Amino acid sequence: MSTSHLKITEIQFPNAEFLPEVVKMLNEGHTVTLRLRGFSMRPFLEDNRDKALLCKPEHPKVGDPVLAEIAPKHFVLHRIIDIAGDRVTLRGDGNLANETCRLENIVGGVIGFYRKGRDTLDRTDGRKWRIYSWIWMRLYPIRRYLLAFYRRIWLRIVRK
Repeated sequence: MSTSHLKITEIQFPNAEFLPEVVKMLNEGHTVTLRLRGFSMRPFLEDNRDKALLCKPEHPKVGDPVLAEIAPKHFVLHRIIDIAGDRVTLRGDGNLANETCRLENIVGGVIGFYRKGRDTLDRTDGRKWRIYSWIWMRLYPIRRYLLAFYRRIWLRIVRK
């Protein structure tokens, strides 16, 4: 069959229905690529543009981006900012508020991101991601202003 006659259809499901199935696949040892939804990881990851490559989490640590279930069937992809015992504090790069869960509720670890429609993976263990993470996590005191500039000015310039 010729590939020129194939039609690709993209289907969207509510996260509460879809992500528990993703968690099952991760627990079986599969990797899963998810298109990102939401704005919590701005400015570097955008809604419906970027994708995350996930695996079963092994040893989550501070700074890691993870998929976590913070309430029954309510999942977020955020960065770990603190681990105290089995209590994990998370914050999206584009968020100012924290969220918490238990270590057992970390259901996916991020291997890397496919950004801006590219086919190459920006690995979370790569130099680029580590430098970005180190800088961004330390900018938390002024993040409110940086995010406001990004939303109100930068996006308007870039989208023209």
